[in-house]
Order: sequence, then structure tokens, then C-alpha cells
Amino acid sequence: MRRQRKAKILATLGPSSSDASQIRELYDAGADAFRLNFSHGSQDEHRERYVAIRELERQVERPIAIVADLQGPKLRVGAFEGGQVDLEDGAPYRFDLEKTPGDQRRASLPHPEIFAALNPGTNLLLDDGRLRVKVETCGEDYAETRVVTGGTLSDRKGVNVPEVVLPISPLTDKDRADLDFALDLGADWIALSFVQRAEDIEEAKRLIDGRASVMTKIEKPAAIKVLGDIVDQSDAIMAARGDLGVEMPPEEVPGLQKQIISECRLAGKPVIIATQMLESMVHSPTPTRAEASDVATAVFDGADAVMLSAETAAGDYPIEAVAMMNRIIRSTENNPAYQRTVRALTPTPEPTAADAITAAAARVSETISAAAIVTYTMSGSTALRAARERPAVPIMLLTNQRDTVRRYTLLWGAHCVHTSDVSSTQEMVEKACRIAVAEGIAASGDQLVITAGVPFGTPGRTNLLRIAWVDD
Repeated sequence: MRRQRKAKILATLGPSSSDASQIRELYDAGADAFRLNFSHGSQDEHRERYVAIRELERQVERPIAIVADLQGPKLRVGAFEGGQVDLEDGAPYRFDLEKTPGDQRRASLPHPEIFAALNPGTNLLLDDGRLRVKVETCGEDYAETRVVTGGTLSDRKGVNVPEVVLPISPLTDKDRADLDFALDLGADWIALSFVQRAEDIEEAKRLIDGRASVMTKIEKPAAIKVLGDIVDQSDAIMAARGDLGVEMPPEEVPGLQKQIISECRLAGKPVIIATQMLESMVHSPTPTRAEASDVATAVFDGADAVMLSAETAAGDYPIEAVAMMNRIIRSTENNPAYQRTVRALTPTPEPTAADAITAAAARVSETISAAAIVTYTMSGSTALRAARERPAVPIMLLTNQRDTVRRYTLLWGAHCVHTSDVSSTQEMVEKACRIAVAEGIAASGDQLVITAGVPFGTPGRTNLLRIAWVDD
């Protein structure tokens, strides 16, 4: 099944989309890859979904990427007498390490690492930012604060500290167990939560040891400050706008989204835009016009993929949400302004043979109106370079590596095919033409632009460009 669009759809699985038939419906509606959210559900439930996806992959004979999204640290207040308290604007309020239930004067905050990072003037956000307090005095086990924005605070609501880098690893004991489990299953991508600095990614990569690609979620203001370093350390980036919007003013998030996409495109790294894209479709069969525009904006900006979260995991209309996102993407990409807009950020090729060949392939494909660019690749680096150019034609990725063909189903414009390697230029051309016809990408009389590395089977050595005619 060839998708008639270049941006991809990542769908989250959950109670609304757990069994094999539901997952098949999501795929048929347009989902290209699936996310297992380890913040919810048991390992046994995730195993069942994983097995269903791999069985679907076998049935449709198309690669499907699986993203294992780790929960990361969850910072929460303790419990309260009566289950909740009302905090009034301007009132003093104390947080400490005491385990006794909170009341109208104080609450337990069982995270010594938070107190270690606080300074007078630091803001604490409570319950997804609905309440805000400012630190007046603090020590290693307490903080005296003043309520800035009051409201009702109930048991174990979340705490955000947007203005400081917390001395916390993004990998909790639960995350490490889930990481081992996901790698043993065979997940293609590991998504890291709570990343604040590039060193956080290095720790995860040591544990993953090449068994999966690393997708870093940008959800902390601290990560924005070192975005370039984080992009360099990551294999892909997810802009987690919901969490980012809790810790930053909402009006700044659209600009940050463009900044994240731009940074990733210049680096040639896939970028996924996530959270609340079609939020109203959790309980409605249709989105708002603003939500449709939100998805279209991400597509116009050149995002590799857009993600559905609660819409498919826990919503009432999971299939409809995927189908709607599919239609929005296709409509956007068919807009006359799309190619001009998405190509506005085309990066300058680096002075290497691989970049020169790939940039030339994009220009040649336009000049001769080729049906597709075909990349022979092992690691996926050739396809990443091709996608960075955002060509007008599809990119057919041919590889003998099963992990590569699965991972890059999330790559913009890539139609991934698992095939055996080639040993000669003639075999390369014949196979490219044969597969392009079989996959519905080309027909007799069309031309293909083919890139590869010689000698064949050598990773990261793109040095050949060939134009081929598709014969009967």
C-alpha cells in the first residue's frame, strides 16, 4: 500500500485501539507507525500490541515503525487531608519533605532534587500549570512560597519547575525496566522524556547500544536552550507541545515549533509534531477548523510526521481521527503553495560527495520529471539526505537491513522496501525499476533517479547517481 502523501502519521495505541482488528483499521485509515506509551498500560498489554503490529506488517507486506515512549520522571505533590485544598491568591504556602498529609498551610513534595535546585523567585507550576506559586525562601528540605494563581489542589497532582535544570536523570527505575523490555521486543525507536541536556541522551544511548534509534522529546524549556546539541545527539526529535506549553507561555509554542522543525531539517534529522493536534476528536467525529489548520501548519513547515495521542489511544473516534489527519495532509500537500513553502528551508549541501550527489538527485528529478528518487542504503543516511532536500517526487528507500526499513517509515517522503543487496550497477538499475513498478511508484516510460554507494554494501558511501528508464 503506497501512501499518496509525504508527511507520515504516528498513532498512539491504547484502550481504544488495542486489538488486532482495530490496529489494522488504523493502518488502513493512514497510520504509518505506532506509538506504545509506557506512561500507561502494562508490559503485557504492550507486548500484545507489538505482536499485533508485527502480524499486520506480515499481512500487508509493508514495514511499520514502532515507537516505545518512556514515561520519564513524574514530579507530584503528596496527598491531602480530605483529598484536596483550596489555595487563595496571595496566601503563603509551604512545601516540605514531610510525609504527613497536606492541609491549608503546607503540603508534602517528596522530591529532594526539586528543593536542591530552587532559589528565591523560582516559580512552581501545579496541576499542569493551573496553579502557580513563587518561592520566597527555601532550603534543602522545604520551600516557603506565595500563591500567585490559586485554585483547588488535589492529591498527587503534577509539579513543574520551568526555570531551572533539575538534577534528575530522564531514566527512572521504571524507565530502565521498560527500556530493556522494549529493546527485547524489538522496538524501532525509543522516545526519551524529560530531557534537559545533551548528556541525558548520551546516558540512554549507552544503554540502547544501537539496538534502536533514539527519539528525543522536546518538552522542557531547558532543552530549548541547548536544542542544537540535543538534535546532534538524537536520531529524531519529537516536539511534545502539550508538556512544553505547560512550562512556557502558550504564545511562544508556535514559534518554538517552527524553530524545532528548522533545526531538525537543517541537521537532516526526522522531526515529529505531537500533542493535541486533533484534540476535539477525542469525543467528536470532526475536528475544529483551528485544529485542521494546526496540522496543516506542521505539514507546510516540513515536519516528517504528525502524531495522534489520546485521539487514537483513548478517544471515541480513533479511526476517524487517523482518516481526518490523512485527508488534511493530502490536501495540504496538494496545495499549490506547498512545495514552494516546504522547500524554502532547503539547507546548503555539505562539501562531501554524498551531499553533492543527493542534492543533485533532487534537482535532476525535477528537471526530467522523474517518477521517484531511489536510494540504496544500509544505515539510512542516504535517504535522510534525500529527504532533507524535500524533493517533489517520492523517495523509494531500498535496503537489505530490516531495522533500517522499519525505522524510516517515519521519514518524510520515504517509501521503504526491504530487499536483497545488489552487486552490480546493472542489477541495481533493473531492481530499482522492477520494484518501482511493483510498488505503484512508476510505470513503463517513466524515469528514475537512482543514488547508491560503490562498492555496493558499504554503509555511508553515496557516490553514484544514475538516471534509468522504466521499460515494459
